[in-house]
Amino acid sequence: MYFGLTAFSFLPLLGNMDRHHYETFEKFGNDSFIIHLDNGRGFGKHSHDELSILVPLSQCCRIKESTYRRLQLLAKEEYKLSEVMAESLDRDKLSPLLIEPHLKAMDRRLRIILRSVGDCVEKEGRSAVVENDIDYNINSVATNR
Repeated sequence: MYFGLTAFSFLPLLGNMDRHHYETFEKFGNDSFIIHLDNGRGFGKHSHDELSILVPLSQCCRIKESTYRRLQLLAKEEYKLSEVMAESLDRDKLSPLLIEPHLKAMDRRLRIILRSVGDCVEKEGRSAVVENDIDYNINSVATNR
């Protein structure tokens, strides 16, 4: 299992927990059924970091090199995630979509993710944690031409 950007709503950057829970009608007792809800809180609560979302990363300690590099890049001051996201969202007709505390929360959560990867690397070694998918991507592109 790799921690990657493919399941964007799962990323701790967003703090989105609504896709991982379900509800039932208690009124019906054992005759109830599962109801999947999307409550529209795609970016979670800006004041709460849901660290349980990090469990797959901290347990498996695996991340693709391309994902890791992208996260490191977005942690740099010149490519700060909150600023890149704000710039992207400014073009939306419904702008502003996120308030400043949500954007700052993304930067804070990114630091938490990178710290978690760093802990894994320290514990298990970089080669055991970071999977080199970059050479594979370059070679597969060259082969498919």
